[in-house]
Amino acid sequence: MTATDRSLELINTAAQAAADKLAHDVIAYDVSDVLSITDAFLLASAPNDRQVRAIVDEIEERLLKELGAKPVRREGDRESRWILLDYVDIVVHVQHSEERVFYALERLWKDCPELKLPADAEATRGKAEEHQRLREAEAAEEPGGEWR
Repeated sequence: MTATDRSLELINTAAQAAADKLAHDVIAYDVSDVLSITDAFLLASAPNDRQVRAIVDEIEERLLKELGAKPVRREGDRESRWILLDYVDIVVHVQHSEERVFYALERLWKDCPELKLPADAEATRGKAEEHQRLREAEAAEEPGGEWR
């Protein structure tokens, strides 16, 4: 079994929305062969809670406006460290960068086929690592070299 055309449409629209809000490391997996509850997972991250919320809001708005899709469940709003949007056909995970590293969902789903995403979304790969290097370089330049 593979992800349906509807699932792919949802994934691509959500991935583009995430990329437009400067998400890091946007990736999608076809999990339809191993899970019966959904076809695909979209993973994205951001370096702060405010950006996590902005990405989620943009995905939700774009899927509703362009495809008429509403999530059946939204979890994780309180702390905005990991917000999950469940659209039944797809599940979107937007995580704070620290949670993304800690939980390493890519490791769990590495055996599932990766889905092709829009070019803007694929261009986000490696952005979290790049962001971290910039933060470390800035910290090294600060008086005392302390990292905040």
